Amino acid sequence: MVNSIPPGFFPVRSSLFLNYLAASCVLLVPLAGRAADDATPPGFLEGHLKIFSLKEVELAEENSPKSTNLQSPQYPLIVLSKDGKKQVTRITADEKGNYRLALPPGNYILDVAGRRPGGLRAKPQPFTVVSNQTVRVEMNVETGVR
Repeated sequence: MVNSIPPGFFPVRSSLFLNYLAASCVLLVPLAGRAADDATPPGFLEGHLKIFSLKEVELAEENSPKSTNLQSPQYPLIVLSKDGKKQVTRITADEKGNYRLALPPGNYILDVAGRRPGGLRAKPQPFTVVSNQTVRVEMNVETGVR
């Protein structure tokens, strides 16, 4: 026979082919999932940074913090993962204190960079980003007594 196939040829070739096929599927499935994640449109975080400073001496009728003309770039904001352990990105508000940022959908925390006990006072703000939607988060920073 001219086209004779040696005994046992197909079982070896077919199992090798199946191994290659299985390996390629294992490699392609995560890439397909990632492509689907990349296709999810981002959502947006926007807000306003307000910086307050207490006067050195306040009159009795003036017991609330006074807004100052401090520059917002001095107080960069950070977006943290929902557990607060990983910095996702950093934002600097414009000269009017406004900020806007595109983020993947998920849960985050907005905080002031460099905040520590005895320094700036600001409350970390948790927020959730939804695809194609804008979430508004205001950030108030108290610089302390001057």
